[in-house]
Amino acid sequence: MSVDVLNETETAIDELELVACVRYVMTRMRVHQDADVCVRLVDEAAMEVLHVQWMDLPGPTDVMSFPMDELRPGRSDVEPSEGMLGDIVLCPTVAARQAIEAGHAMEDELLLLTTHGMLHLLGFDHATPEEEAEMFELQRQLLLTFLATRGRAAPERS
Repeated sequence: MSVDVLNETETAIDELELVACVRYVMTRMRVHQDADVCVRLVDEAAMEVLHVQWMDLPGPTDVMSFPMDELRPGRSDVEPSEGMLGDIVLCPTVAARQAIEAGHAMEDELLLLTTHGMLHLLGFDHATPEEEAEMFELQRQLLLTFLATRGRAAPERS
């Protein structure tokens, strides 16, 4: 698994923790061991450009995902496909505001957003109530179990 983290901001982040989170999700979702992911951290201006360009929505957002080879979660009876999973773009300043509102650390918010972004790369969405319920429950389970492997509790979400 190749996981690159490109921090294009002034915000200090624990890159190793983000890499560990991505690798954990890839392993749990049975993604091919040679799949590649890039996590890019950008400022609000750069995120706003991406948000307008790709979603036609104003203002910066917290996370965007850009799937490449449309890899999907593996099954125990089928060998997963190799390829480039894609890119996750995070905005730490938006994440910091959301963390304050939710009452937890920015680092925890970034892990939550990274997990969310990984699920989007794997084809999950939350456009319908049913999709949202499935994706957010999987996101919750992945984050809880990842943090448990790190000896930490999951952030509360309101």
